[in-house]
Amino acid sequence: MNAFLQILKDSPGGPVFNPWHQRDPLHDASNRAPAVRREQLASYLGERRKATIILLAEALGYQGGHFTGIAMTSERLLLGHLRHKGLGPEMVFQATPRRTSREDVRPDGFTEPTATIVWGAMRELGVNPRDVILWNAFPWHPYKPGSGLLSNRTPAEDEVLLGRPVLLALKAFVPQAEILAVGQKSAALLANMGITAPALRHPANGGAGQFREQFARIVKKRRR
Repeated sequence: MNAFLQILKDSPGGPVFNPWHQRDPLHDASNRAPAVRREQLASYLGERRKATIILLAEALGYQGGHFTGIAMTSERLLLGHLRHKGLGPEMVFQATPRRTSREDVRPDGFTEPTATIVWGAMRELGVNPRDVILWNAFPWHPYKPGSGLLSNRTPAEDEVLLGRPVLLALKAFVPQAEILAVGQKSAALLANMGITAPALRHPANGGAGQFREQFARIVKKRRR
């Protein structure tokens, strides 16, 4: 696990935030924020050594992994504020979750629509969340330089390719897992690596319904 976290340290320069090895000076609650995010990612992955699916999306977002350290997972979910949607922190890991953002920025923690959709889909389909690893083709958080760290931007094609060694390390960690490409960026990275994978619509920008349908189809097929 330490070796994997070390690979993540090698993030590209430019408008890219590395939540596991960098501190968000304006929005993190303490200097320990990167360490907390590393610990939470380690807990998350450590409980998924037998995962059979890697859901590979595009990049970390400021409302999700930027503060939790876990792809497509929001602080609001970790803090137990999405129980009204049937989602709780015990789905993510058994350790006690901790927030890393300042409470005065978002009292209930940041919430990410994509995260809520993906975790909700797993719950609705009866998928054991520990059978699935959520990850991104570009594992770090790309932001708009003119808008600051609380923004998202689409990573460039050459940036996405920089996620290749991280994905190879993740594949080695769970060699039995099938990768599902969520969105065009992840499909492009997998194609570059010579990996054939089922493609799903990204839940963002009106794609939630199609994502649920495609994911359900794959899950039902795997259960036959």
